[in-house]
Amino acid sequence: MQIEKAENYRAKVIALLATEKLPTDDLPQTLENFVVAKQGEEVIGVAGIEIYESYGLLRSVAVSAAERGKGIANQLLNNLEMLAAAQSLQAIFLLTETAPEYFGKKGYQKITRAEVPAEVQQSTEFSHVCPQSAIVMKKIL
Repeated sequence: MQIEKAENYRAKVIALLATEKLPTDDLPQTLENFVVAKQGEEVIGVAGIEIYESYGLLRSVAVSAAERGKGIANQLLNNLEMLAAAQSLQAIFLLTETAPEYFGKKGYQKITRAEVPAEVQQSTEFSHVCPQSAIVMKKIL
């Protein structure tokens, strides 16, 4: 298994996200700050970060069902957190409906939507893609 930049795998990323019932309509065109986990030519995991000034919004973290439990999501997340730190981001935010326990173990803390910087609140994820019921979490870098 190897981690690579996602730019050349847009179609495979969309297919994986669709399978996992995650949004794809608002994906950035270039997938510039996205990474994939590959097994041979197959994309088995994906994660991305959208950058809003000095903050990041973690999104599209998914691992194919057959590959879960192998630490792939952890490797993807570590890769993105290093990318965020290298770009001097202050914090990473995320919205989740299914994995607050997982992200809690990775140092993310539950917060309210009101605690999210305005720049991040303007993202499509916050403004209309994710439901109001989604849990908001933050990790300071």
